Amino acid sequence: MFRAALLLPLPLVACPQPVPTDVRSATAAEVAGCEYVKNISTTPGVFGPLAQAGLEDARNAALRSAAASGANTVVFDEVEPGAPVYRLEAVAYRC
Repeated sequence: MFRAALLLPLPLVACPQPVPTDVRSATAAEVAGCEYVKNISTTPGVFGPLAQAGLEDARNAALRSAAASGANTVVFDEVEPGAPVYRLEAVAYRC
């Protein structure tokens, strides 16, 4: 009975998903000659003390979305350091 109680919380732990290695981040100037693919909007899953981890996860989700759409470059909207991020916006390109 004690073993079952220890194993119960395990399914609630999220497994990290791989970050695509074939998609890079760039600035708007770097994609001037590239083909637009799509806009990407994602929301960090956690805030407060875990905000940085939530932002990193949202960025990785945007990169995965770009890769699934055939893009190889993503331009993220500027985020002010230290400011809370409730929505992450980006644009995907094929360069």
